Amino acid sequence: MTSSVLSMPVTDDTAARAAVIQTLPLFEMMRMRAATTARRHPTLGFASVDRDSRLRWVNQFTHTHRRLGPDDSEVVSPNNDTVFSNAWLDLSQGPVLIDTPDMGDRYWTLGLLDAWTNPFAYVGRRTTGNRRQRTLVHGPQWRGEVPADVSNVIAAPGLDIWVIGRVLVNDSAADLEQVRGLQTQITARRLDGSDAALRVDTRLNGRSGATTAPSVALYRAIVEEALERNPVPDGERLRWTDSDADLMAALPRVFEELREKDQPHALGGGWALPVAVRSHWGDDVLTRARVARNFIGALGMEEAMYPTAEVDAEGQALHGSNTYELRFAADGGPRVDAFWSLTVYRRSDCLLVANPIHRYSIGDRTPGLQREADGSLVIRLQADDPGPGRNWLPTPPRERFYVVLRLYQPRSEHLDYRYAYPALRRT
Repeated sequence: MTSSVLSMPVTDDTAARAAVIQTLPLFEMMRMRAATTARRHPTLGFASVDRDSRLRWVNQFTHTHRRLGPDDSEVVSPNNDTVFSNAWLDLSQGPVLIDTPDMGDRYWTLGLLDAWTNPFAYVGRRTTGNRRQRTLVHGPQWRGEVPADVSNVIAAPGLDIWVIGRVLVNDSAADLEQVRGLQTQITARRLDGSDAALRVDTRLNGRSGATTAPSVALYRAIVEEALERNPVPDGERLRWTDSDADLMAALPRVFEELREKDQPHALGGGWALPVAVRSHWGDDVLTRARVARNFIGALGMEEAMYPTAEVDAEGQALHGSNTYELRFAADGGPRVDAFWSLTVYRRSDCLLVANPIHRYSIGDRTPGLQREADGSLVIRLQADDPGPGRNWLPTPPRERFYVVLRLYQPRSEHLDYRYAYPALRRT
């Protein structure tokens, strides 16, 4: 540990709670690194021949060539709109060059998160365009020369960076195949053109702490190692504790609190905005921790907003034993420059809900949407099929759920909180 980490020890229960809330994003990010990095490199082989090894490859893109469904549990509240291209960058050995192909007019983005979950930079349709481009990402100490063919330069605040690529895909086999070809052209290399891949010991199996609090020893080891490589954000004072007993008491309580805590940023109609960050969380460490537990990997507001509803128009918790409708007036749909979607999640684990029609989200790109006679769009949320002519989004039959309205490239009405969100009403 560095002296800065040990400079302000805390020992009482309240301070231990504050220490966990502050540092939990580091643990969650390292857990996600363990869960989403590859054991095998396409040319260098396995990071270890031992199946139980926690060695993984970083500085290598892995791709999901299908949209996520209810069997995917690595990420909470996953989107069902795009496929993913994922890379964890380790900048300790120097910069990494990221090449991306021409994406035509398709929506896509590479969102860069630091180890504290700050979405500090982007490459993609909204920020750098859809042309073929090369991006150089470097750590805080690098002072080298930028190659002439580099389109974008991104200075990272620490050595560990999560790059989450999202590429819009249609349901057709032809479009899935086209996107697969685009994804394979997203690569990470060194300045000399060599493969940037590095082996790292993640120290985690990717599931530790996913649904319950980790052990004190594991939490301490992961956080202290992450702190060595990723300094506390500017303006933030580190809180930490040397007491295992205090951590043992605080960890499960904080994990449960963050799962159940009421959402901030009420928007009206039962909607709230759990992720209201532009490029940095600032001093809002409590919301940062809650998002790390429940919405990790979320982008900043200009790229995407995630209005969320857990209650209906009367303030009652959404439950699969009831039926609901969400009605957008003919001229009152979400205002976006890309697209929008509505997704259902189980409240118990924040995952997608299996259903007979395999529909996990619905939105302006869903084929066959029916409009009412007055032009309004009505979405039915219920466990049972509402019958023909209805826009059905299935819900879990006997448990609580919540919905997320994803807005990709939202317009000013949403960013300035002027949009009137319609409430979910029981029918």
